[in-house]
Amino acid sequence: MSAVEIKIINRSINDLPAYITNGSSGMDVRASLDIPVTMRPLERTLIPTGLFVEIPDGYEIQIRPRSGLAVKQGITCLNTPGTIDADYRGEIKIILINLSGEEQVIHPGDRIAQLVVQKVEKAEWKPVNELAATERNAGGFGHTGKQ
Repeated sequence: MSAVEIKIINRSINDLPAYITNGSSGMDVRASLDIPVTMRPLERTLIPTGLFVEIPDGYEIQIRPRSGLAVKQGITCLNTPGTIDADYRGEIKIILINLSGEEQVIHPGDRIAQLVVQKVEKAEWKPVNELAATERNAGGFGHTGKQ
């Protein structure tokens, strides 16, 4: 499998995001902090990474939570998955929320999220007067019931 090349500036003291195993879809990204950040229960905060990227047209980077952080500390990402568009050049920052019942601390260098590179398809709207029927049709949330 070929890799897409993404230009990156690292203004943190942390290593570049990296795949932990050969089968990993996401690269762990670390907090670029001078001092630890304490998060109260239900508090959300923006954590800097010190990373700036130039994503090629036709791609995005998605920000996703780390399962270990969620299960062990109750910390997850808001706006998940977050999207970094190809034309964004600012610092990557991660919106975290503490869903636990106690204070949690984010330390400098902690792995706080995953970055997943995705190909993006562009859509073109085609206005019509009706849509093709399906078995589901307009059935919405929970329309199939419990199994």
